[in-house]
Amino acid sequence: MKTILTIGIVWSLLITAAIAQEQVIPAIRLEEAIVPTPEQREKNLEICMQNLIKLGKSIEVYLEVNGDYPEWLSDLYHPKYLPDPDVLICPADRSGGIALFSANIDPKMPVSYGYQFHPAYRARKTEARLLYGDVIPLVRCRHHAGQDTSCLNLSFSLKITQSVSRWEDAPEQLYETPEQTIAALEAGLERHPYHERLSYYVYPVLARLYIESEHKEKVEGLIKLFRSKMNTDSARDYFTLGTMLGQMNRNEEALQLFKELEAQTPNDPNVHQQLAGLHEKLGNTDLAKEHQRKGEPKPVLLREPEPAMELIGKVVPDFSATDLDGNPISLEQYRGKVVLLDFWAVWCAPCIAEMPKIKKVYDTYKNEGFDIIGISLDFDKKRLRDYLKENDIPWRQVFSGKIMDNPVALHYNVRSIPTQWLIDKDGSLISHQVRGETLKEMVAEALKE
Repeated sequence: MKTILTIGIVWSLLITAAIAQEQVIPAIRLEEAIVPTPEQREKNLEICMQNLIKLGKSIEVYLEVNGDYPEWLSDLYHPKYLPDPDVLICPADRSGGIALFSANIDPKMPVSYGYQFHPAYRARKTEARLLYGDVIPLVRCRHHAGQDTSCLNLSFSLKITQSVSRWEDAPEQLYETPEQTIAALEAGLERHPYHERLSYYVYPVLARLYIESEHKEKVEGLIKLFRSKMNTDSARDYFTLGTMLGQMNRNEEALQLFKELEAQTPNDPNVHQQLAGLHEKLGNTDLAKEHQRKGEPKPVLLREPEPAMELIGKVVPDFSATDLDGNPISLEQYRGKVVLLDFWAVWCAPCIAEMPKIKKVYDTYKNEGFDIIGISLDFDKKRLRDYLKENDIPWRQVFSGKIMDNPVALHYNVRSIPTQWLIDKDGSLISHQVRGETLKEMVAEALKE
């Protein structure tokens, strides 16, 4: 515990030192922009695999000593289990120890790897193990962008595999052969023929594997089994059955199935998209076009995002959202004020480093017509509220619980955080990236004007 605290203190001190020296810590990009050389990628992958092997051995020892898995991977950092903290950092990680899937970010110290058995996941993964066995991932690394498979995994059986990000779509990547996958899924369905969440993946995948292995006749039995177990009040189950009927080219049956679902959910665009596709296959062109129109996704954005540079000097398009307390909020409400639109998150170390500077500017100019709107890209509302309370952050926050597909960030084409847009009194964009001492100077100038 003492050594873990030390790492956390060092992490905090690094950020504090950067603040004291007025350094601008680089933003964390929301998507990968730098592609390493093939040689570097291979080297990173090799080191990462070695790290996972070491983590597997540490977990084995931890299990022997404690009789259970650790709560977080950071619990392994102890002379008994894992004396070297560097093992917790993937060489391909450019964010300094942050799991790329936000729900897996270790709360105690920098860890690159996504742990699949932390408290929020434990119940779900226990269910998945009963169905799939111990081949499913226990620890995952998503930092190897551009590889043929996007995740490197350490399974519960402590073996290394590579897979797509959502392994449920291609579980055969976790087993040694397609035959083993089929046998494992058949055994899992024998034990648990219906699962509210996992059946959506297991049945269509097993049907696909039957077809690929030239056992198409077995799909009929699979469809019959699922029909007998499905929940007719669950839209997900309709899509599961519809997928299998589609795999067998039973399009008329699938059409009737989705007509039933349409009667239950007449405004669901996903249902209309399915109906459009089925009508197209059956030659019903006019009906296909009708459902295609109904299935067009309603725009989340108020307009197509423009590059931020092109908006400088122009009126920033309005957005409409709700704040953390559920109240409507928009830029229009702030007309007549100089406004900072701050895209940030509690999990983002550079954002936290920037926050004291922003608060200092706010405290200086809040009574002179300056205000801030926080656009939080956090996923944990409680963690966000706790941070705001502990640090006395008074301005309003927009929270959606999303990161990559945060509606306001998408609206403004924001791809990295922290990002700060400074907007003048008439709503025009002054700067799309204003940080540190520059913020204070530009706010003062804007208020004069």
